[in-house]
Amino acid sequence: MSRPSSQMKTILDRLAVEDAGLPDPTLCPAHEGRKQAEAANLRWNVDLPDMERIEEVHVSGSQGDIPCRILTPKGTPRGTILFIHGGGWAFCSMATHERCARVLAIEAQATVVMCDYRLAPEHPYPAGLDDCTAVWRALAQAQAPFSTIKGPFALSGDSAGANLAMGVMLDSGPKPDCGLLFYGVYDTDFASPSYIDAAQGPGLTRDKMCRYWDWYADAAQRLAPQVAPMRASDAALMALPQLYLNAAEIDPLRSDTERLFARLSKLGRKDRFHLHGGVVHGFLQMTTVLEEARLALGSAGAAFRAFTKEPPHDQTENDD
Repeated sequence: MSRPSSQMKTILDRLAVEDAGLPDPTLCPAHEGRKQAEAANLRWNVDLPDMERIEEVHVSGSQGDIPCRILTPKGTPRGTILFIHGGGWAFCSMATHERCARVLAIEAQATVVMCDYRLAPEHPYPAGLDDCTAVWRALAQAQAPFSTIKGPFALSGDSAGANLAMGVMLDSGPKPDCGLLFYGVYDTDFASPSYIDAAQGPGLTRDKMCRYWDWYADAAQRLAPQVAPMRASDAALMALPQLYLNAAEIDPLRSDTERLFARLSKLGRKDRFHLHGGVVHGFLQMTTVLEEARLALGSAGAAFRAFTKEPPHDQTENDD
């Protein structure tokens, strides 16, 4: 297995001390694991970058109101990004991902919308996807509370959030202008090279991912493209907007992104893929202490600006 970068190792050593004695949150009752995951991720959400405006709003969903947050950066936004937080479809929130969302807003020069969708296992598939779809359709169709928000639009997310963003894009509804997807979950092959290489982490493990999947979707549901996007037809993948994909080198999910990009490339698409060397799953959260996290959001912001301004071109990046 690849070795963590020196900066990543320092962070992992810190986490080993801070989290010593804590149970695996996926082995706890969901509500207890959720509290632990929330606290663990909130440690990165300090020194939040200033925004021009922050608004707390709600979108009407099929089962009630969906809390949303609108982050508007300083200056004139050149578009809008719906960023869907990760957390195995079961953990985390707008609060745990706000810092990386604010940095993305600044780097992309775009308004960023976040939402607190319903979480598994209390609300398994399709609840979370339905909520994200409702927020996206309200945004794309300029419905309340987004009637004054302008495009071009991107759908974005990290980990399970990237899975949900892909699920929304594979829906029959309106398509965004591009997608910005970070170390996403796109398949259920637990014997892929990265699931073998990084089976024991650090951080995310193969066993944790198996439990997240068990909470989210049953065996039959996992055959659906909106649950496992690698099962989508070639035609459905060709209909997607341009994508910026990134992956962490030391991550059970790395092969998911590598295989998705390879398949898209075989279809002749012009997407972008950036493999970040020496970092682990979830590194995007660590912008206060990890340079690679800041670089990743900078690359995603540049991709958004390019996709919504310049002709498409193929770009594969690899940090050694």
